[in-house]
Formats: sequence, C-alpha cells, structure tokens
Amino acid sequence: MRLDKFLKMSRLIKRRTLANELCDVGGVQRNGLRAKASHTVKVGDMLTLTFGNRLVEAEVLSLPLKPAGNLVEAATIVNIIKQEKLAIQGYPIDDDEA
Repeated sequence: MRLDKFLKMSRLIKRRTLANELCDVGGVQRNGLRAKASHTVKVGDMLTLTFGNRLVEAEVLSLPLKPAGNLVEAATIVNIIKQEKLAIQGYPIDDDEA
C-alpha cells in the first residue's frame, strides 16, 4: 500500500493530499530513511512523522482494507510508540495544551 494512502487510512494524517505534501517536504521517515509518498508500507515498518511542532513515531501493525472509522479501529492498524511536542526556536512548548 502506498505510504500516503496508509497515513490517511490509519488516521495518522487527516487527508491524503496533506500526507503527500508532508512526504514531499521530508516530514515522513520509513525505517529511519526519508520516504516518498509512493513508497510501499509493510507490516512491521517504523514510521516517523514530523509536522508542525509534533513528532509521532508509530509501528505498522496491519494494512487496512478500508479507512479506520474510529480510534479503536485505528489502534489495530498502528501502534503509537512516541508522540511529543517539539520546541521550535522562538516558540516555547505550552504545557497546558499537552
């Protein structure tokens, strides 16, 4: 399955076009390497997404046949290993939003 389609179907990214753009700017890594939107995702792959001030690391558990309808279904597709806010120069982390 294409990476951009997987990101959309697993609910890691809301829209496929946004997933495609994130891949284009280098915000997605698959198994530690920069990934294009057209790369194939396999079970066991480790994905690292950096967008805005967020960092998400996830492991692919399964390949969905249809988009995840809710968070329970999404949890069977990916295992979120780490999710954190990054400090961007000039913008402090707001602990109230976490």
